[in-house]
Amino acid sequence: MIVLFTDFGLPYTGQMRSALRQAGWRGDIISLFDDAPSFDPKASAYLLATYADDFPDNAVFVCVIDPGVGSDRAPVALKAGAQWFVGPDNGLFEVLIRRRDATAWRLTWQPDRLSNSFHGRDLFAPVAAKLALGVDPATLAEPHAPLRMEAWPDDLAEIIYIDGLGNAMTGLRADSLSKDAEIKVAGQQLSLAETFSNREPGQAFWYKNANGLVEISVNLGRADQELGLKPGNSLKILNK
Repeated sequence: MIVLFTDFGLPYTGQMRSALRQAGWRGDIISLFDDAPSFDPKASAYLLATYADDFPDNAVFVCVIDPGVGSDRAPVALKAGAQWFVGPDNGLFEVLIRRRDATAWRLTWQPDRLSNSFHGRDLFAPVAAKLALGVDPATLAEPHAPLRMEAWPDDLAEIIYIDGLGNAMTGLRADSLSKDAEIKVAGQQLSLAETFSNREPGQAFWYKNANGLVEISVNLGRADQELGLKPGNSLKILNK
């Protein structure tokens, strides 16, 4: 299984799918995010580390949140647990490295065509296909000490993603908070609800979403519009 995690959507993910097929991959290709936080490896790192847990061992992720494409940032493959992650060495894999046994490799394999602006198609997708097909990583890369972001917190008290229903995901794991915790964001102070139906229509709350993150929602409404939320809003935790 190959999993796409990008911030750029169509038509570029379509081109990456084509590159995977041209590289010989005939198995499943799953689009996890094609609207990950744009140009934001930090916010994306917390999403990636959380959502990757839902995929099987030996899944290969192609991860492209790459505002430094074409620069001297390293292209890498990361073996984290039993999964592979291919993408830029720009902090995108920081949270995975903290939470798993991980080994990084700097890609040395080069395609015949390598554009300055689309390494997702030209480099990362073909390498992901090769890894998924069982190619020895030593023929594609060399050991590498990845860029570390030591100042980043283990849990990020910010809104990092707004889903299609207006729910605001944060970089906080819900199990890091007590059930008495209240979250202050955008002038609102919110308490925990176990599920949407525990609140009246139009009432805002926070809850533990299906992937374990703190999420801010409005029952039968859009939290982003009704509370004025957007990615980057910081949270203050009370009664943690």
